[in-house]
Amino acid sequence: MVFVHGTNVFCICHPSLLNREELSNALSTLLITLKKKINFFFSKEPFEDGYANGEEGTPAGEAAATYTPDSKGVVKFGWIKGVLVRCMLNIWGVMLFIRLSWIVGQAGIGLSVLVIGMATVVTTITGLSTSAIATNGFVRGGGAYYLISRSLGPEFGGAIGLIFAFANAVAVAMYVVGFAETVVELLKENGTLMVDEMNDIRIIGAITVVILLGISVAGMEWEAKAQIVLLVILILAIGDFVIGTFIPLDSKKPKGFFGYKAEIFMENFGPDFRQEETFFSVFAIFFPAATGILAGANISGDLADPQSAIPKGTLLAILITTLVYVGIAVSVGSCVVRDATGNFNNTIVTELTNCTTAACKLNYDFSSCQAGCQYGLMNNFQVMSMVSGFAPLISAGIFSATLSSALASLVSAPKIFQALCKDNIYPGFQMFAKGYGKNNEPLRGYLLTFLIALGFILIAELNVIAPIISNFFLASYALINFSVFHASLAKSPGWRPAFKYYNMWISLVGAILCCIVMFVINWWAALLTYVIVLGLYIYVTYKKPGIGNEFQPFFFSLFLHNSRPQCLIMTGAPNARPALLHLVHAFTKNVGLMICGHIHMGPRRQAMKELSTDLAKYQRWLIKNKMKAFYAPVHAEDLRDGGQYLMQAAGLGRMRPNTLVVGFKKNWRQVDMRDVETYINLFHDAFDIQYGVVVIRLKEGLDISHLQGQGNFYTKSQSPLNLADQRLLDASTQFQKKQGKSNIDVWWLFDDGGLTLLIPYLLTTKKKWKDCKIRVFIGGKINRIDHDRRAMATLLSKFRIDFSDIMVLGDINTKPKKENIAGFEEMIEPFRLHEDDKEQEVADKMKEDEPWRITDNELELYKTKTYRQIRLNELLKEHSSTANIIVMSLPVARKGAVSSALYMAWLEALSKDLPPILLVRGNHQSVLTFYS
Repeated sequence: MVFVHGTNVFCICHPSLLNREELSNALSTLLITLKKKINFFFSKEPFEDGYANGEEGTPAGEAAATYTPDSKGVVKFGWIKGVLVRCMLNIWGVMLFIRLSWIVGQAGIGLSVLVIGMATVVTTITGLSTSAIATNGFVRGGGAYYLISRSLGPEFGGAIGLIFAFANAVAVAMYVVGFAETVVELLKENGTLMVDEMNDIRIIGAITVVILLGISVAGMEWEAKAQIVLLVILILAIGDFVIGTFIPLDSKKPKGFFGYKAEIFMENFGPDFRQEETFFSVFAIFFPAATGILAGANISGDLADPQSAIPKGTLLAILITTLVYVGIAVSVGSCVVRDATGNFNNTIVTELTNCTTAACKLNYDFSSCQAGCQYGLMNNFQVMSMVSGFAPLISAGIFSATLSSALASLVSAPKIFQALCKDNIYPGFQMFAKGYGKNNEPLRGYLLTFLIALGFILIAELNVIAPIISNFFLASYALINFSVFHASLAKSPGWRPAFKYYNMWISLVGAILCCIVMFVINWWAALLTYVIVLGLYIYVTYKKPGIGNEFQPFFFSLFLHNSRPQCLIMTGAPNARPALLHLVHAFTKNVGLMICGHIHMGPRRQAMKELSTDLAKYQRWLIKNKMKAFYAPVHAEDLRDGGQYLMQAAGLGRMRPNTLVVGFKKNWRQVDMRDVETYINLFHDAFDIQYGVVVIRLKEGLDISHLQGQGNFYTKSQSPLNLADQRLLDASTQFQKKQGKSNIDVWWLFDDGGLTLLIPYLLTTKKKWKDCKIRVFIGGKINRIDHDRRAMATLLSKFRIDFSDIMVLGDINTKPKKENIAGFEEMIEPFRLHEDDKEQEVADKMKEDEPWRITDNELELYKTKTYRQIRLNELLKEHSSTANIIVMSLPVARKGAVSSALYMAWLEALSKDLPPILLVRGNHQSVLTFYS
């Protein structure tokens, strides 16, 4: 039996099972294994760079194992059944069959197409924004609520989530009442009313919603099958109408249907607004037909691949339904006149001299319609039934449109409400977060939605509620568009949509259009919606309920997002190392914090004077050079103490650094090795404080302080600079220039949370670096290079990182060249202890006095790691010698395990004679995830 407590392992075994020697060996093996595992989890430091044999798992495998969501045994839908079908059924509502013809009569063919086009513009922009958000990482359940809350935070998300769920619940009642009214009309025509019209609507509506609830509770698979059947009926009804337009029967001519005629098309092309209708009032009546584009996104948690399904299904549904709406508007406007009496006796027998109407030219006199007619586009809502080849199929289409929309809303509302409750934004609703079965069905939410819908069905008067519901939908659309604009404007590193066909300014226009349409439809309903959203927003803001663990929105402003590198740069005087500043500024500008740390050492009185002088001077220098950075001087006894002070105290509140940036100590072989130990200990201190570490090396160096004049700006001395200083000065400005079409080479050797990938991505979002391509290099095995490349490509696509190439290095563990090994041995020779050539006491004394020295035993123990750094340098020169910049995983040795001289020799061997290189090691907190 094994007990684990902290980093201690206790094992109890019955002595009869093993002899003493076997027990000892078994326990030793077990303890070593467990200790390694426990240290893995309990150590705050990053892990060593690999294992003893130098064969690591690929970052793709490590990261994928971390982020892969579990969906075992859950029923998931593809983009056709889950999104396309659902959206089409919601967009093709009752409006298609009983209002579109009237809209054509009022607005004419031309303006009707404009009405449809304007509605489509709003829904298409929203569809593009939805696609962008849906592809910005793994999408969980909750639809519009999830998309908005993860983009704008819990305040807006909570407000919209609640009203959107309520709107869907009431929409169930709307669609069911529409269905019930059609059934009652048929009963009325046949004289078979049960009680009266109003009560019959209530009875039929109540029965219908109970049946729909049964289908929904049976599970999403049954609901999806029902939607397919309803779609087939709806498509047959549309086809029935199209066929009917080509069969102009004489019996239908008195009702205004003559088939396709140029005269009718010309007459109906322009508007003829009556009964105080206007273009905007007609638009307001039509627009609810265009809603329903979120029907697929609303069940995002039930989609197999929401990132792919939502864009394809939503946008294709908008395209198909728009074409159908436009096609039917043009068809009905080309076949049916605006007014008709329905009387066969209105046939023209004698030729009229003042024949101006299309009906007149087709030998029908409907002039008596001035007193009011029952037929034609303006007067009959059942024009499509009249035109169709088989009228009952149109009634079936109306039933299909209403029932499918009701069913989709009945499923959507509980899913949204459940996601809202899981996040615990409104603590009183926590009981509705519970799900049942393998699909986590919100049965309690279904019951609540049923009760809300039933209540409004029993009222049977929804004319006042309908515009509010439309406004609730539009408010959601507006916030989705604004979410995209907000995320794009903030330049959040977490905003990396795989869907590229969106524009932040178009999304902003979409948000404004949604707000305008809300007022066009009903100004008081729009104001009421704003008041409700604002009230809920204020409630969530001030109550600040406990948000669930899974809730990870942008709680804070620009600087507070986890995935942003907030950098503390050890610059000394900021103008002393301009290349360091410009490079870091390139990936922190507008998206992260940058603090220039300057450690003053020496006598306290003098240092404090310098602090106050430098603070104003260097902050002015940063502003003049357009550096969005803060200057933070500190006095300390030595560099390590100063670094600790800055790492613990720099920043304000949550706006604090999380990444330490230092220049490579190029002169480490010439200076006191105690200074080198202090430099290395800064890394370990950073890891202890949960910082990431970035070491930047330029071949020419970073420090140009000796080339500056009195004004602390770059000046050339009177005498010409030597070649080395000229190269140093040129190198100091290289990151201020446009980088052109070159490569950023990423050598991602270990999964440290993704900082090694995030920094190159942030660079490519900047104007000077936008033409650079990211190439990714990973280690692998020769016999599985293709497999590793595909795995890495899949991982990068899930991270939404664009790359130009992936190279798997199968020869990464090959022994380096002899001359390079010899060069390394020559470099470390002055720092070796050579204890085997000395007496034990002398060697021990030297090791105690100079702990930075490299022992023979250490050199042999870490031979594999030494060879690895030398080999990596060979590969870097082979593959990345022409790159603009190299970003590579920083090798890290455990504190006290490797001597300072050997560790610096590793960094030297790894990074020498290369283009600018960033050695990066994150703090193992994920900055790149599959989630939005």
